[in-house]
Amino acid sequence: MDNVVLLAVDGSPGSDRALDHALKRAKTAGSKLVVAFVIEWSPYTFNTPEENAERHERRETEIERANDMVVAPALARLTGEGIEAEGLVRHGAPAETLIRLARDHNAAQIVIGRRGQGGLKSLIFGSVAGNLIQTAPVPVVVVP
Repeated sequence: MDNVVLLAVDGSPGSDRALDHALKRAKTAGSKLVVAFVIEWSPYTFNTPEENAERHERRETEIERANDMVVAPALARLTGEGIEAEGLVRHGAPAETLIRLARDHNAAQIVIGRRGQGGLKSLIFGSVAGNLIQTAPVPVVVVP
């Protein structure tokens, strides 16, 4: 495994604390950080061609907004501190997508904030952090 840490971000205060933690780890261990924002998106819909075109446009807008508002500022901070980092925005089920990214990037660890933008849904179905703890193939650090 490489010295790569996958950092899950969503723009929340918990995500900011996870960024602080990952930055300290990267400085200490010389880790590369892969900063990932996952937009929850289900491919299982039955739409008309017009709805699909609208959905595609909305998807592209969401990617651009996530990159501009969350990922790019995190990357600027990390690279400003001399940390090697790359940013990704993906659509999908958050825990599954983060696990796939961890495998794809040979990450030694996943870092995530304890409380993100979940709300009521995470209370009912479980949080992304909780799902990662149970299913990730690498250690998961949940930052309070």
